[in-house]
Amino acid sequence: MKAALGSAHLGGGRTSFSVWAPGADEVTLHIQQPRERSFVMERDAFGYHTVVAESVWPGTLYKYRLDRGEERADPASRLQPQGLHGPSEVVEASFDWHDTHWQGIPVQHYIIYELHVGAFTPEGDFVSVISKLPYLKQLGVTAVELMPVAQFPGTRNWGYDGAYPFAAQDSYGGPDGLKSLVNACHEQGLAVILDVVYNHLGPEGNYLSEFGPYFTDRYQTPWGAAINFDGPDSDHVRRFFIENALYWVTDCHIDALRLDALHAILDVSPYTFLQELAETVHERAVHLNRRIHLFGESDLNDVRLIRVPELGGYGLDGQWNDDFHHILHVLLTGESGGYYQAFGGVVQMAKAYSEGFVYSGQYSMYRRRRHGISSKDVPAERFVVFAQNHDQVGNRMQGDRLSSLVPLEALKLAAGVVLLSPCVPLLFMGEEYGEKAPFPYFISHSDPDLAEAVREGRRREFAAFNWDQELPDAQSEDTFRQATLNWHLVNQSPHKELLEFYRSLIVLRKRSPALAGMKKAKMDVVVFEKEKVLHVRRWSHADTVIVIFNFQNEEVHLGVPFSVGRWTRLIDSSDARWGGEGSRLPETLDSSGSVDMVLKPCSVAVYSQTGGK
Repeated sequence: MKAALGSAHLGGGRTSFSVWAPGADEVTLHIQQPRERSFVMERDAFGYHTVVAESVWPGTLYKYRLDRGEERADPASRLQPQGLHGPSEVVEASFDWHDTHWQGIPVQHYIIYELHVGAFTPEGDFVSVISKLPYLKQLGVTAVELMPVAQFPGTRNWGYDGAYPFAAQDSYGGPDGLKSLVNACHEQGLAVILDVVYNHLGPEGNYLSEFGPYFTDRYQTPWGAAINFDGPDSDHVRRFFIENALYWVTDCHIDALRLDALHAILDVSPYTFLQELAETVHERAVHLNRRIHLFGESDLNDVRLIRVPELGGYGLDGQWNDDFHHILHVLLTGESGGYYQAFGGVVQMAKAYSEGFVYSGQYSMYRRRRHGISSKDVPAERFVVFAQNHDQVGNRMQGDRLSSLVPLEALKLAAGVVLLSPCVPLLFMGEEYGEKAPFPYFISHSDPDLAEAVREGRRREFAAFNWDQELPDAQSEDTFRQATLNWHLVNQSPHKELLEFYRSLIVLRKRSPALAGMKKAKMDVVVFEKEKVLHVRRWSHADTVIVIFNFQNEEVHLGVPFSVGRWTRLIDSSDARWGGEGSRLPETLDSSGSVDMVLKPCSVAVYSQTGGK
């Protein structure tokens, strides 16, 4: 059996080192601290260089020298204590875990809260996130999603410029800090999702090509050379990234991985990297007796990602549904620039609810071609939906949140659309109380030319939106600082009322059998396009719920379908307790098939009936 990639302390000062460098005839392990020494590693036929070194303890700093050339950090380094360009550190794999009985949670129970470790708190590290876990538990979310934490340049970055996929960012607290956070989450009953990037590596500190053919010139991604997942030597490249996934879920007890931008993973092999990754991770889940999930991000609207292998799919457990966000955003804001030009009308929102993808083979004006394939037969729990996320906020020119674009009533409507959907809901940090701080794109590259290239790339990216604004400097520390959440807002109006509304929706989602169920077959969706109203009926056994969404910016008088019988109002977003002007809807009603109602502007109302279908 091959040694695991990277360094591993075996006990008693014996430490194994393994690196794949097929282009090097000789690789030398250079121990830098605490006592300088060198070891020539043994090479096998496939280019793996290994050695077991004596008197090498956790805390030792080292690099590899390739054929007596430049010294580089370990591609599978677990810790870069001096940043991207410094040496790697041998870490102690053992950890005082307190989650022995933790087995994860079913994907149907996921209510996700996405956060950026650096901007979530003023301290910007793993330990400070722990201090906020009681708040998240009280909010009602069940899973914490971390934006990428793999070692990136400097101390401020979205995380998608990571160059050492195995190394948890040193300025966040390194691997021990991450494990402490995961440990604490599990003690609170919260699952942990980690965002990982397998489609490219960041440009700074990326020396992988010096070790082997990790990249290919057959394809290109928007961020540079594509990973070699299907060419010569791709078996070993796959091994590197699959070992990375197994490291996170095994050594760090991560419950799920969010796989970034799968449309940029180009692989024409009959047994793709994604299939192999899913199969291997799910096998490890069985071995560990834990539920471990894989969520993909892709803009292809391709159901193969989330179909089970028996139906020709790749076997991922879920996928972010950008279509859901786009149509919701257009309905709330009226924006029509860039990719938003392809969306509009409550009919599309109904399709996002009842099917998943809005574009399932129709012509897209934005793409200038047909796009997507039908997702009618894909279970609702395989779609992750949201009104905001890091991309959809941060990839706006100013990084402005929905709270800066629409009034309070529309924010509550957005919350209802997401949290009352049959899909897996995701909240972006701070949205639950209407955080005003923007979340712009930020970096801290050490190369001025690289920073300027990022600036120019961002300018080109926003050209299609025709936004008449000045682009924030991604390299500026001020740009990063303004993204930090303003936690004092949770105790101020109208933020505290919005927060309470989110909590109430989450409680309702969990307690109502009709809403907790995620069966498309147990849901009817009716569209009133002229009135911009969406009527959703969901049921489970004897519990039936009707949800009415009014996307109009004015009152709507409408005969609303209700099954015969008595109905009880559970929620009206216009209620004064949530900062509204007061509900005009009856607390109970008796229906003979339809009820005349006055729906407040940008509102959501929920009624339940026990005993009906």
